[in-house]
Amino acid sequence: MAVDIEIREISACRVVHLKGDVDLHVAPQVREKLLEGLKGKAPLLVELSAVTYMDSSGVACLVEAFQQARKQGSEFGLAAVAQPVLNVLKLARLDKVFPIHATLEERLAGG
Repeated sequence: MAVDIEIREISACRVVHLKGDVDLHVAPQVREKLLEGLKGKAPLLVELSAVTYMDSSGVACLVEAFQQARKQGSEFGLAAVAQPVLNVLKLARLDKVFPIHATLEERLAGG
């Protein structure tokens, strides 16, 4: 199954919106877009409300982007995380590592 990846600029933030399944087959595309989204050092938000499935390769993409953001002094966060993805993040205890915002609007409003 494919994943749709859209990058938008919203309120001085770069938002990567993912939709579909994030698995081994699409992880290279996701990784490329996340790292591309970090260019320019704008805060990067990954909107995950439409992700129906994420395996360890998808999680690895998020971890790599998070580490890259920290290395370059950029902000990185997740927004509107769908329950299946949140379950995976909790299992790996990454819900304690990533800044997670309930909604994209909440983060854009400064929450």
